[in-house]
Amino acid sequence: MKGQEWYQADDVAREYDSKRFSKGGRLIDHREKQAVLSALGPVEGKNVLEIACGTGRFTVMLAERGADVVGLDISAAMMAQGRQKARSAGVGDRIEFIRGDAARLPFPDDHFDAVMAMRFFHLADTPAKFLAEMRRVSKKQVFFDTFNSFSTRVVYNWLLPMGSHLYSRADVERLLAGAGLQLADESHDFILPYGLYRKIPNGIAGELRELDETIRDNEYGEKLSSVSYWNAEVL
Repeated sequence: MKGQEWYQADDVAREYDSKRFSKGGRLIDHREKQAVLSALGPVEGKNVLEIACGTGRFTVMLAERGADVVGLDISAAMMAQGRQKARSAGVGDRIEFIRGDAARLPFPDDHFDAVMAMRFFHLADTPAKFLAEMRRVSKKQVFFDTFNSFSTRVVYNWLLPMGSHLYSRADVERLLAGAGLQLADESHDFILPYGLYRKIPNGIAGELRELDETIRDNEYGEKLSSVSYWNAEVL
């Protein structure tokens, strides 16, 4: 996995949310949460695993809606932020945070109703292995996102401290087939790169987002989208 030392640093964990999801980054946070909820549907009573849960943005959100959630991550510092967030939201009893390796998940086959990973596959050195593990422990559903190879992501990819793996649609289709998964639904978004939104005030970002959505909705928009959300079913 790329940038493990950077990702696990205490100072990175403390500042992670504020740097990425403040200012115009709030729009990114909102859209990603929409994508997760749309894909998973009603989660009350479901048993959900989140791979690379980080600071618990999605873990806590799902627990607040009645899911029993396991959040797995390699960074103890990130999960410490997640535990604090869960306590503040009053859902600490619905979440178990586990430090572990996504390539060797410590769960039996078909254990969870749904398994998800956000902001993970762009860092994965062995994506096929990770996806196969996600499928193994899921009864029904696997959901994840990718950054796309034919997009504005290419422009600033080299600036990222951890690097970033970009995927074509064909790449994703091969991964799904190899893992024994069938694509059920997909959506594509963000013509403009994430980094641009994070640098500007939320009000200006909102106007930029309207432009982004207008471009995305034309006939070429989907192909230019920098982010894709993939909702797959277990075969």
